[in-house]
Amino acid sequence: MMNTLILLQLIREHRRLCHRDRWTRRQLEAHQTEALRLLREHAYAHSPFYRRFHRGFINSPLQELPVLTKAMMMEHFDELVTDRAIRLDEVKAHQANMRGDERYLGRYWVNATSGSAGHPGLFLFDRSEWLTVLASFARGYEWAGVEVSLAHRRKMAVVASTTPWHMSAQAGVTLRSWWVPTLRLAASEPMENIVPRLNEWRPETLVSYASMARSLADEQLAGRLHIVPNRIFTSSEVLTKESRRRIEEAWGRRLYNQYAATESGVLAAECDQHRGLHLFEDLVICEVVDQDNRPVPPGVYGDKLLLTVLFGRTQPLIRYELSDSVRLTGDACACGRAFTLIDDIQGRAEDVLWFPKSEGGLAPVHPITFHRVMELLPIKGWQIAQEANGLKVLLSGARDGFSDETLVDALRQALRDHGVVVPTIGVQQVETIPRGAAGKAPLIRANKSSGIKALERAEEMRDAPQT
Repeated sequence: MMNTLILLQLIREHRRLCHRDRWTRRQLEAHQTEALRLLREHAYAHSPFYRRFHRGFINSPLQELPVLTKAMMMEHFDELVTDRAIRLDEVKAHQANMRGDERYLGRYWVNATSGSAGHPGLFLFDRSEWLTVLASFARGYEWAGVEVSLAHRRKMAVVASTTPWHMSAQAGVTLRSWWVPTLRLAASEPMENIVPRLNEWRPETLVSYASMARSLADEQLAGRLHIVPNRIFTSSEVLTKESRRRIEEAWGRRLYNQYAATESGVLAAECDQHRGLHLFEDLVICEVVDQDNRPVPPGVYGDKLLLTVLFGRTQPLIRYELSDSVRLTGDACACGRAFTLIDDIQGRAEDVLWFPKSEGGLAPVHPITFHRVMELLPIKGWQIAQEANGLKVLLSGARDGFSDETLVDALRQALRDHGVVVPTIGVQQVETIPRGAAGKAPLIRANKSSGIKALERAEEMRDAPQT
């Protein structure tokens, strides 16, 4: 069971964050300035990597500092961390043998990314940092009306990853208590196993990947699932408009989306106005930038996000590159919070598909292009994968009268509108959309090398002698 001292400390940290919700923009910016100064001082005093990486930039503003990638962080891990007792090979061994709430060196929670973006990453948090991560989750729940206190006992169900080193799984182990009885199910399990267990548990709060929440909504609307959660929280995947509509059709307007990262915990969350996701700017600084790390204005999707974790001390992350494409809005929220709003999350750079252009070279096609076509279909689930010989479209739960040819025509037209060479498109009906090791079902599976190969083939055909 959960350590009572940790629970009390979490509630105290959560209340501290709640107080900041009432800050003005001026107070928030003053806090960021001071927190960044302290972070950089700590990094320069205790991290040999940062002393070298920021040489010549020690007194420069944040926007002039070099960008840190995940590959770079992992390559220089032992020098980047601020505790000289930490060793990457030991951390990897610890991660491989994790079963529950074991801590590396007895004091560090170890979290890891799956590596689906190309490079797996390991992230360490000491007790103070881990409490802040947990409080970031609690803040999102509180904004949705789920009170965090010892006075309320609330049954929760989480359908996500049960891998021990996954952040949500570790948070669940830490928070396991009489006050938050939780059923945790692997999103990778068959739906016929998940539904009866949820029916028996009858959760008041449901937490899930976005794709799984939509699948559960389909089960509810079909009459097989019979739960009445007061709140539904989604994260870890792009929440499309059609998925939101479907989830709200099943349970009403009780859905709250969150944006979280293994590197920091929750980055942003919806309030009860549902006008976007408020960035937790007292905990992180997020720079929305283009491919050349230049800031983009509100209303424009960035190519990536540069993340600075203001509370990180064990493993400082300063201008750390996340490949997420988000769009900020300059509008204020009626809730009165001063935090900047994320208007939309388009996905990761790795979700962008690249195709040959008719005039030569490659052109990117963002996931939203495919969402606009696929979200209108009478189907339960879909996935588009880029392969060496074209696009493979997986569909599940297609209703009677659905036409593969109509879908292919619509996709071809969408690609033609982008001025790219339209590839071969194949459609395959499947019982369920395959999920990865963590239980996620990505809507887009990109492969830039396939786009490059297609470009090479197109150029070979163009240059071949005509007979």
